[in-house]
Amino acid sequence: MLHKKSNIKKDEEKFVFRADSSSTPIFGSHESDVLLPRDKIGQKMMDPRIAYQLVSDEMMHDGNPRYNLCTFVQTYMEEEARKIMLDSMATNAIDKSEYPQTTEIEKRCVNIIANLWNANHQEDFMGTSTVGSSEACMLGGMAMKFRWRKRAQALGIDTTKQKPNLIVGSGYQVVWEKFCVYWDIEMREVPMTDINDLTMDPQKAIALCDDYTIGIVPIMGITYTGMFDDIVTLDKLLSQYNKSAKISVPIHVDAASGGLYLPFINPDLTWDFRLKNVVSISTSGHKYGLIYPGIGWVMWRDKQFLPDELVFEVAYLGDFEPTFQINFSRSGSQIWAQYYCFVRWGFEGYKAIHERTRDVGLFLAKGIKSLGLFDMINEGQNIPIICWTMNHRAQQEKHWDLYDLADRLRFNGWQVPAYPLPANFKDVSVMRIVVRADQSMEQMSLFLKDLKQAIKELDTTNLVSHKRQSQEGKIVPVGYTH
Repeated sequence: MLHKKSNIKKDEEKFVFRADSSSTPIFGSHESDVLLPRDKIGQKMMDPRIAYQLVSDEMMHDGNPRYNLCTFVQTYMEEEARKIMLDSMATNAIDKSEYPQTTEIEKRCVNIIANLWNANHQEDFMGTSTVGSSEACMLGGMAMKFRWRKRAQALGIDTTKQKPNLIVGSGYQVVWEKFCVYWDIEMREVPMTDINDLTMDPQKAIALCDDYTIGIVPIMGITYTGMFDDIVTLDKLLSQYNKSAKISVPIHVDAASGGLYLPFINPDLTWDFRLKNVVSISTSGHKYGLIYPGIGWVMWRDKQFLPDELVFEVAYLGDFEPTFQINFSRSGSQIWAQYYCFVRWGFEGYKAIHERTRDVGLFLAKGIKSLGLFDMINEGQNIPIICWTMNHRAQQEKHWDLYDLADRLRFNGWQVPAYPLPANFKDVSVMRIVVRADQSMEQMSLFLKDLKQAIKELDTTNLVSHKRQSQEGKIVPVGYTH
């Protein structure tokens, strides 16, 4: 059979490698041979496969979220939950008329959480979703400030004489410091005084109150240690104070960690709207609410505690829907994901997940304690947050400290930072692990194995510890917040 030269050439060209075609190997492409844009956008388009791979490769330089033992945020969701989030990614949660069902789902979540927090149905509770518990804290703080100002003016108090103030324990999360700076509030800090009880002293908190106090913020799950403030005692003392105060002081509970954990594990513990002076509560859905980062919730026990001037009316299905948020356009995916989890798990499911997480935490704490080198600050009985410091003997005998231990653990990918405690105990450094739903008993057993190995290697390594270098003025450890 005869073939024309042109046909032969055409047939051969089918097998000739041409860069950047649909059959080009990703790492044989022109794009894989140059640096990605850093300052200016590139001139040309890129095959989506190649763009995905190159950008995805950038993520490899981050730590593995599942090995990040210090983060509070959820690092695992089921495939169906991720699909729910993907399906709703393009919705705009603020657009009530265009996405009315997203608004309806948000209302359902608010109702569910209000019931978990024992809202009094004789009152007219109000709540909203937020971008994490930080925005929820901001909204709670704003409501306290505006309500204080209106009441103070009605009582003839000169609101310009001095700054209003907010009372917080020194274990506060940084959002409260931001709130006070952004909204021109004096932050009155209740320092920790007992290393064996690193919580807010209710009596000292009350002693700081005056006519310019907008509120007191106790914490259910202190960032540094995982401990709970005594809100029952605070509420009792505050009731006495408010009887003679010119202007009453309310409580906002920062329940970022405990808000969606305690109702399932310890429903009899009183900290929520069962207490008279608790007027608002904030929490994070992306912690023990089991959602990926980006969702929080804030609730007021009655609409009287949310000033009207902070609420804006948005057209919704021929009516007007009240809204109170700092952020505007944002995806509704996290709202849908929260509702999916409420539907998927129910009360029994959440309880089972949190009980297992607690068991893993207790196992971890027992393993750390058994090493004989550490004093346990929180062993996870209240919430699965494990916090420890080096005991006196270890500090005297070891030539390494917790900062060295944190560095050594990174060799195996574990992220467990060391950091100093706040006011009055800044010379005490601790380590903390937040046990989450995706951390199994097996995973924690691997961590304990690596922890023991890290200690063994530090014991046999001739190094100058961060602690000693710090004492010489060379290294000053930086505190860690989530």
